[in-house]
Amino acid sequence: MTSLRSFAVLAIRRATAIHYNRQSSFARHRLTRRRLLDEDEFKLMNADRLPGPFPDIAATWAALKSQLPITPIRTEEDYHQMVRIANSLSDHLSGDDNDPLADLHAIVKELVGHWQARNLTIPKAEPREVLRHLLTTHGLKQKDLAGIASPTVVSDILAGRRAISKKVAKALAVRFQTDVSQFL
Repeated sequence: MTSLRSFAVLAIRRATAIHYNRQSSFARHRLTRRRLLDEDEFKLMNADRLPGPFPDIAATWAALKSQLPITPIRTEEDYHQMVRIANSLSDHLSGDDNDPLADLHAIVKELVGHWQARNLTIPKAEPREVLRHLLTTHGLKQKDLAGIASPTVVSDILAGRRAISKKVAKALAVRFQTDVSQFL
């Protein structure tokens, strides 16, 4: 057994060349010239991993997906599904920062926002038409914007009887993850 071990050590010694460069030493493989890592570099390279064994989360993820189908947005249908999930989550949020659904809602909103930035085109039109387009695209009704403006105000805006105020425009831009100038 010792002969096998000594053979392995000899093979490693022959395969490496030690370099001394600027007060640090490192080894290179003789054939490939790749730098070999020392123990400290190996630890540093693996520092961004979770400590300990990785938990088996496949069953938990499958159970969550059966209740709430969160997936990457690849198609228009996936996009509409995620918008419905985001709207449902926003209906159930308590408004408290410690709400357990707040992080999930933020993740879904971020997925939707990334997809919208790449794929969704907002027409160049009057602000009320942009609002109408976004309501239709997101499958929302006037009452769904109650946290931003009352349904009566939204109705007046869509009918052209009222302009969108700066405060409402900012809130709509945050809600639909778009530029404020779309509503002014």
